[in-house]
Amino acid sequence: MKKIDIYTDGSCKKNPGPGGWAAILVWNGHEKEISGGMADTTNNRMELTAVIEALSCLKEECDVSLTSDSKYVTDGITKGWAKSWKAHGWKKSDRSPALNPDLWERLLELCSRHNVEFIWVKGHAGHPYNERCDAMAQAQAEKYI
Repeated sequence: MKKIDIYTDGSCKKNPGPGGWAAILVWNGHEKEISGGMADTTNNRMELTAVIEALSCLKEECDVSLTSDSKYVTDGITKGWAKSWKAHGWKKSDRSPALNPDLWERLLELCSRHNVEFIWVKGHAGHPYNERCDAMAQAQAEKYI
C-alpha cells in the first residue's frame, strides 16, 4: 500500500464569511498542492473540506498520515465523535444537532477506504507544511472578499 503524507488547513476571514482551504499531498518525493474557497462558509467547514478534498485525490487504498492544526477535525475522528454523532442521527451527546453532518458523512466514508492516522499540530507555530497550507488557504479566502 502506498504511504502518503497529507497536510491540510482551512481559513475563514470572518466566521462565517469568505473562506479557503488547502492541502499538500506528499508521496515518494513528489508534492501536489490543491486549494479552493467559498464566499460564505465557516472555518470548520473549510478545515473539513481540506481533508475531504485531499483524501478524494487518492485513487487507491493508501496508508495516510494526515496532519492538521484543527482540533475539531482531528478530535472528531480520533475521539470517535463523528461516528457517535452519525450513530445518533447526527446528534451530540447533549442531543443538540451536530454541525456539518454533510461533511462529516463524506469524511467518514473516505476514512473507511484508507488507513488514516490523524496528527494534530499547533497552528502558526512554524511547521513548514502547515504554514504553506495556511498561506494557500488565506489566498483562496482573499478571492472572495
